[in-house]
Amino acid sequence: MALSLAALPLAFSGAGAKAETLQAAYSVRIIGLTLGTAGLVGSIEPNGYRIEASAKLAGIASAVTKSEGGATATGSIVRGRVLPATYASASQNSKETRTVRMALNAGNVSGAEIMPPPDPYPDRIPVTEAQKRGIIDPLSALIMPVNTPGPLVGPEACARTIPIYDGITRFDVPLSYVGTRRMEISGYSGPVAVCSARYRPISGHRANREATKFMADNRQMEVWLAPLEEARALAPVRISVATMIGMLVIEATRFQTSPSTTASTR
Repeated sequence: MALSLAALPLAFSGAGAKAETLQAAYSVRIIGLTLGTAGLVGSIEPNGYRIEASAKLAGIASAVTKSEGGATATGSIVRGRVLPATYASASQNSKETRTVRMALNAGNVSGAEIMPPPDPYPDRIPVTEAQKRGIIDPLSALIMPVNTPGPLVGPEACARTIPIYDGITRFDVPLSYVGTRRMEISGYSGPVAVCSARYRPISGHRANREATKFMADNRQMEVWLAPLEEARALAPVRISVATMIGMLVIEATRFQTSPSTTASTR
């Protein structure tokens, strides 16, 4: 099970961002039943970032099929813009293992390898080279910089559209501000920004697939973002998405941040 949530970089000009680390754990549930767990570890510095994520099935789901995955990403953020440099992911289940590797230059894909390649369905919309420019990989999309002064938890937290390319599909995730809530979990107690989210498929998906149309029309998606004060960024503590079989909720059970004293990650 690959973690597809949806950046953890930095090199903000004049925003006062500092080095910070993040360690987070998440539960994954669907229609109230435990589906799995996920973890996120990130190191953010003024000249680079590195993120690692993992996920695996648990509970009833693990008795049906064995599935797990992981991913890593590196890059930087310049003036509030996420610029990925590398992305790699691997996921496996009882049928196959799939790996994705991408090299990027300032957010533009310079090389990619997907093994095994995606099935060549005739209704799959080709991804053009132009659509591989100015993108963010799925892991680097998880932490979001704020390049303006003032509180991190507010309308600026959600004022963004995230252009994601995962090596197979290209899509946008526009966010819009709903309000704030208070959240208390291990490692963090305080306000979080609540953003509504939409899914806009662009290419790489199958045009005739019912699930794609369902997600494009889906208005039941939210992301809750908690602040990374030192890094002047935010990260998800809760993601909820209506699916064709019920509500999927990925929610933090631990969200621990601390100032970083390590050397550059790049």
